[in-house]
Amino acid sequence: MNPDPGLDLHTLRALAAPTTRAHAVDQIGDRIAGHLDRHDGYLAFSGGKDSLVVLDLARRVCPQVPVVFFDSGLEYPETYDYIGELAHTWNLDLHVVAADPPLLDVLIASGQWAHGPTHDAPAPAVDLHEVLIGGPSRRAHEMFGAGELWGVRADESRGRRALYTRGGRRNGIIERADGTVAYGPIWNWSHHDVWAHITRDQLPINPVYPKLAALGVPEHQQRISHLIDGNHLHRGRLTWLRSGWPTLFDRLTDALPRLRQLI
Repeated sequence: MNPDPGLDLHTLRALAAPTTRAHAVDQIGDRIAGHLDRHDGYLAFSGGKDSLVVLDLARRVCPQVPVVFFDSGLEYPETYDYIGELAHTWNLDLHVVAADPPLLDVLIASGQWAHGPTHDAPAPAVDLHEVLIGGPSRRAHEMFGAGELWGVRADESRGRRALYTRGGRRNGIIERADGTVAYGPIWNWSHHDVWAHITRDQLPINPVYPKLAALGVPEHQQRISHLIDGNHLHRGRLTWLRSGWPTLFDRLTDALPRLRQLI
C-alpha cells in the first residue's frame, strides 16, 4: 500500500507528473497532427536538443514528416555524423538544404577576416540571415509546403518571446507575411523541461553536448549551430573550438586569419 503523501508538495508533484506529462504530450501530438493536416510542410532539425524533442513528438503522430537539415557548411563534424545516424536509426525522411553560397565562402569573400589592407573593391554586404535562414527555408517551403515545425522556444531570448506573444498570441503559431506558418510545439517549455523529456525518454543526443560540457562550457551556452558567423565570438566560442577541435580550428584560421586575434 502506498503511503499517504499528505501535503508534501514535492511528493504530490512526483505522483502527478507521469499522468500530467502524458496528457501534455498527447495534447502536443494532437496540435502537431492538426498543423500538418492544415499545412503541408516540414520539420526543421538542427541536431540540437530542442529540435530533437520536437522531432520525437512529431514522429509519434506523423512518422514520415519530411525532416529538413539546413547545412551552413560550417557545422560541427559530429553533427553531420549524428544526423546521419539518427536518420538511419529512426528511418527519417531526411532532406539536406545547403546554404548557397556556403557560409565559409561568404566570410572569405567579405574580406573582413584577412590580414592587412586590401586594394580590391569592398565586397558587397551579405545578409547572413538570408544566406543561412531566409533562402534555405524558402527552398524547403517550395519543396514541401507552407507549414513548418521547429524547436524555437520563447525563453531563449527577448526576441523569441516577442515573436510568440506579439498581438496577444500564446499558441506557439507564427503566421508570416509570405503565407508560411511555423508552429513551435515546445514554444513555452523551459530549458529544464527539454532536458527532462530527453532524459525520461532516453533520446539520443548530439555528442557535441557532452564534449562542450567536458570543455567547461556553461550549460546555457552549449549550442548546436554553425561554428562561426561573426556573432558571439567574444563569448568564448573560439577558445572552445580551438581546445575541442584543434585541427578544424587551424583550417578555419588559415582561411580566416583574423580569427586568431579574437582569442
